[in-house]
Amino acid sequence: MAEENIEAKLKHLLKQEKIQLWSPPYTTDQDRPGLTPMQDLAERYAPAVGFSPSEVASALELIRGQAVKRGQGNKTFKETCVATLELLLPRDGNKGTKTKNYLKTKLDVPVQEIMNRIGEEYGLKYVKLILNGKTLSADQRLDQQGVRNNSKMMVLRVSEEDRRRQITEEEQKKNQKESIERTQKGFQILSERDGSEDPDTTPFLEIADQKGNPLKIPHEEKKALILAMGFHEKGRSLLKRKQHDNALCHLLQADEQFGRCGSALLTMVDNYAVLQLDIVWCYRALEALSCLDDGKMRLQKAEDCFMHCYGEQQQRLLMIKGSCGREEVLFLRLYLLQSLLSYLEGNDGQATLQLQKVEALYSRLCPDADKMTQLTALGFSEREARLGLRACQGDVQEAAMHITNRRQEREALKDRERASRDRRLESVAALAELGYARRDAARALHQAEGDVNKAYAILVDAQTASVTNNNTETAVSPELVQQLLYLGFEREVSETALRLTGGDIQSATQLLLDNQGFLSPDLLSSSPPSSSSEPSTSSDDPSTSSDDPSTSSNKPRTSNEDRELVMEVLEDVSRHEEDYLDLTLEEEQELIVAMKRYLSRGSAHTV
Repeated sequence: MAEENIEAKLKHLLKQEKIQLWSPPYTTDQDRPGLTPMQDLAERYAPAVGFSPSEVASALELIRGQAVKRGQGNKTFKETCVATLELLLPRDGNKGTKTKNYLKTKLDVPVQEIMNRIGEEYGLKYVKLILNGKTLSADQRLDQQGVRNNSKMMVLRVSEEDRRRQITEEEQKKNQKESIERTQKGFQILSERDGSEDPDTTPFLEIADQKGNPLKIPHEEKKALILAMGFHEKGRSLLKRKQHDNALCHLLQADEQFGRCGSALLTMVDNYAVLQLDIVWCYRALEALSCLDDGKMRLQKAEDCFMHCYGEQQQRLLMIKGSCGREEVLFLRLYLLQSLLSYLEGNDGQATLQLQKVEALYSRLCPDADKMTQLTALGFSEREARLGLRACQGDVQEAAMHITNRRQEREALKDRERASRDRRLESVAALAELGYARRDAARALHQAEGDVNKAYAILVDAQTASVTNNNTETAVSPELVQQLLYLGFEREVSETALRLTGGDIQSATQLLLDNQGFLSPDLLSSSPPSSSSEPSTSSDDPSTSSDDPSTSSNKPRTSNEDRELVMEVLEDVSRHEEDYLDLTLEEEQELIVAMKRYLSRGSAHTV
């Protein structure tokens, strides 16, 4: 990190004095350094940057060499359109450091071609390329994804350590792709659940506020949010296991899904801010700090989101939860990463100020071993003890009371959720006894906000409209059909949806979105709703659906395969709602020590 710090300081000084190291007298006609001018410059700058003249001379030569190479690359690009890209390769296991390498290429080539070249040249079986925090798509061109001459790209090795070294490139690629696809599919299934199924056999996720109360969110945003949180949980699980390459892939997928949520929604939950911290923390672990051009932006997003969620002085958090000690670990990590980035930018003063805030928080939040022992002796878990002590500023008796109260609150919330689910199941069953499919009944009940009488009226109206429209074969508006076609739906299902909803374009759109553009045979037919009380057999996945009723009935929405997949992805979801706050601070303490060492080294040289 010291190298980045001294380079940043020197670049700032050079810019201030408008010194161009790639020009005489610092660079000769043979592109070699002008030894005397460079040495004079090093001796003059040494006191200002806080390093010895020899260290400054080495750093200046590195900057000069990079500038000369950059100038040559710019000339080449202008004449031949061949760009120079800087690659930050995965760490060498022997050296423990990141290696800078350069690659020359045209920009109108597919990313896959560059990935193949990197794989062949550096012996990497399968890689992903990251530019400014975004994963490049292999099937698109470099220039289509913002890659320019002199762009810096991080190369991630997508593989598991020793256990998978003998697996072929294609198998690794398939496994990585399947991991992401299975995570996405599992949480898509969960995002479609409406809470009407049996909770013992059908897992169900619900978006809640910081008190655990369900939030009312539009269907599409809820699906995107659940997918985002699913990828985030998977990424956090991999991060805990030190599988940083794979973790970053999942965290960036989560960031992409969060991007599909409205900005208002992102300010209601702190998940988005925590994700930004986790991404930058993952960059730090991968030692890719020199390409963190978007790191500062992500940390600013996190800070803004925390302010919206918690209040400027955490007053909103205090009002909701009664304390803010548990959440302070997030600010500790935020300030620590901000201190690190400030240091890498050469701003030692700002880095020191942020680090002082970190140390103050650390002294309060680092668990006291004796107090932890006292609480665990009372039967509390280590997590409960840590979070309780932080919430109560280290007071053991208050922490014990706090933990007990939290346990009671969680049990009360579970009881309310269980009672609400039971009432919903009873209402769905009552509507099913009247001859309606359970899924139709559940959808109507959701639309009626739990009122069974209103739900019944909705079902009756829908049935009447369906029979009337089918008997008279009422023509639908071509303009409305065209609107649905523009959204990407097929003509037949668009016309059917409009007939079923009496020509209401919004209801028709929602019906198609709920069924992902596929209407089951019982909806497409003119017969009245099924009298069976079993769940509807329609599938929301077009690839698993069929127009043949005989095959459709063999593919229930909640299949054993779906249930197994859901259980698989839920293995990475913490059972404790405050798991993301339960940081032991061991890694943070290591970084604090390193930061103090680097900052003290610079100050020791300062005259």
